[in-house]
Amino acid sequence: MTNPDGRQMLLDDEQHAWGTGFVVSDRGSHRFGTPALVRWRQTGLDLLYQLGDLELRVGRRFGAQWTETYELRNTTTEPVEIGSLAVSTPYRDIYRSSQESLTGAVHAHVWAGGADAWVWAVPMSGAGPGLGLQLKEGELWAYSVESRNPETSSNIRGHIYLHVTDHARAPHAMGGQPVITLAPGASYRWTWQLGWYADLPAFHADRQPLLDADQLTVEVGETIQLRGHEPVTADSPGLKYVETPDGRARIALLFHEPLQVIAERRVRFVLDHQRRPELSDSRRHAFVPYDVESGLTVVSDTWRDWSDGRERVGMALLLQEVRAQGWGDRSELDEALAGYERFVRDYLVDADGTVQEDSANRGHIRLYNFPWFARFLLGQGDREGATRVLNRYYELGGDHFLAFDLGPLLTELGLHDHLIRHARTFVEYGDALPPHEVNYEQSMVAPLLELLVWAHRAAPDQIDASELTRRLPWLTAFAADQPDVRLRHVPIRHWDGYWFGRLRLWGDVFPHYWSILSAAVYAAWPRELVTEDQAAWLDTAADAVLRANLINFAPDGSATCAFVYPSCVNGQPAHVADPLANDQDWALVYALRAVKKTTSE
Repeated sequence: MTNPDGRQMLLDDEQHAWGTGFVVSDRGSHRFGTPALVRWRQTGLDLLYQLGDLELRVGRRFGAQWTETYELRNTTTEPVEIGSLAVSTPYRDIYRSSQESLTGAVHAHVWAGGADAWVWAVPMSGAGPGLGLQLKEGELWAYSVESRNPETSSNIRGHIYLHVTDHARAPHAMGGQPVITLAPGASYRWTWQLGWYADLPAFHADRQPLLDADQLTVEVGETIQLRGHEPVTADSPGLKYVETPDGRARIALLFHEPLQVIAERRVRFVLDHQRRPELSDSRRHAFVPYDVESGLTVVSDTWRDWSDGRERVGMALLLQEVRAQGWGDRSELDEALAGYERFVRDYLVDADGTVQEDSANRGHIRLYNFPWFARFLLGQGDREGATRVLNRYYELGGDHFLAFDLGPLLTELGLHDHLIRHARTFVEYGDALPPHEVNYEQSMVAPLLELLVWAHRAAPDQIDASELTRRLPWLTAFAADQPDVRLRHVPIRHWDGYWFGRLRLWGDVFPHYWSILSAAVYAAWPRELVTEDQAAWLDTAADAVLRANLINFAPDGSATCAFVYPSCVNGQPAHVADPLANDQDWALVYALRAVKKTTSE
C-alpha cells in the first residue's frame, strides 16, 4: 500500500500480511492466512476463514476510503470463549538508514481505546498524507508485536497486531482485557475505516471520540476536565483509567506528587540502595542498577548497559540538580557527589579528557558518554575538566556524531567554534545522517535539532532558520496524541527494555526517559520561527513528555527503566514495568532543569 505521494506504508511480508491474524479460544487456537473462500464484488471482496469451530468472514470495500468488516461466528451448539483475537497491520515502521526512513517508512501511532481505537501511520519525514485507521463498529482493546528478537535488533519495530481482546495472554494490559463469550450461532463484529489525511488534526476532525481530555496529567488533588465524562480528581498518586458509562471507551490519566517530593524520595532511594558499599575503593561511590524485586544491586562487566558507567551518571546529575534547587540534605549530597567524583577521576575520565565505558571496560570509547561527564564535572565546579572532555570528544570525531546536550553545554562553556562547526557538518549531511547505535531514531533527531537551535542562536548568519524548520517535522512525527499519559506526545522507542531492563523484552517502551530530549527541543525552539498556536503546541507537548515520565517513579523512591507497553511481544505477556531501576533518572534531571529555567526567567 502506498500513499498518494508514492510512499510505501506497509511491510511486504506474506507471513504477516495485512488482514491475517489469529484467535485463541477454549475450543482451540488458530492462525488465519489463506481463506477457504474468496468472492469478488464490484466494490471489493469477501473472504471466509475456517477456524475449527469458528468461522471468520471478512468484507473489504474499496473507494475513496477503504472499509474492512470482520465477523467471527460460533458455528457450534456450545458457547465458545474467545481469549485473544488479533489482525495483522504490518506498518512499515523500520529504520534501514536515515534517508530510507525519511523517504520510505512510517511511524505507526496506535490507540487501543475500545470503541475509540485508531491508528495514525505518518511518513517519518512528517510530510503528509498519512494513513488513518478508525474504528467504526466494535471495540479494540490491545495491540501486540511479533518478530522482535536479537536478529531484528533495534532497527525494526516488528509486526503490529490489533486486538479485539488479548485476555488469554495479558488480561491486565491497558486497563484490562475483556473476555468475549460467543453463544451458539452468535458472532462478534467489528469494522474499521482507512483513509488518507493531510495531517493528524485532519484525521481527528473526521472522528467523534466518546472520551477525551486536553490534559492527561496533573498533581494529586487537582482536577482533569474530560469530554464524555464528569471531571476526575484523585487524592493519591498513580495511573487512573477512566471509562465511559457504558464501558465502551477508556483513557489513562496520571496524578502525580509535586516534583520536589518525587525527586527527594528518588535521591533518598539512590543513596540508600544504588551504590556498592561492599567495595573498598572509590567504586563504592559509583551508582549502579538495582533490582526492585530481589533488593540487590546489579552489576555486569559483560553487559555494559548494566555497568557502573555510561548512563548511570544520570543519578549523579540528579543529585546535582536536587542540590541546585536547594532541596535535600546539602551535606549528604555534597559528600555523595564528592565520592562519585573520586570514582570518576579514578576510573572513568582520563587526564586527557577521554571518557571510559565503566570501571571494568577501559579502552572502548563511546562518544555518547563525553558530554554527560563533562556536564557532571561542570556541576562540580571543574570548568577546565569539562572543557577538556569536550575537546577530546571532537578530537575523536565528535563532529560526525550526535551526542546529547551538546548545544547548551558548548554554549555554557563558550566553545562556540565547536558548536558552529558541528552544526554546519550536520547541515551538510542533509537527510543522510550517519548511523549511530540505531540507524535512525528520535534520539538522533532531537540532539540534531538541539545542536542546530543553539548554533542558530549563536550564529544565525551561518545556520539559517530554514535548516531548523525543515527538520522539526522529523521530530514531531515520532509521536502522536493518544489519550493515554504514557503515549501522548511521547516518541516511539522499541528496544530499550531489552538493552537496559532485566526482563530483556523487546517492544515499544512508553514512556522512555530519552523522550525528554524531544521536550528539551520543544522548550528551546525559537518562538520567532513559529506561530502563536504552534508555540502553544510546543509548550503543551514539552510539558506532557516531562510529566509522562514521572509515572516511572514509585512512591517509595524506586523506579523502572522501561515500561514495555504492548500487551505481548513475541507471545510473551508484556504491558509491564521492568523491575530494574537503571537509568530512568535522566527524566528527573531534565524536569528539574526545566523548573530551574522557568524560575530563572
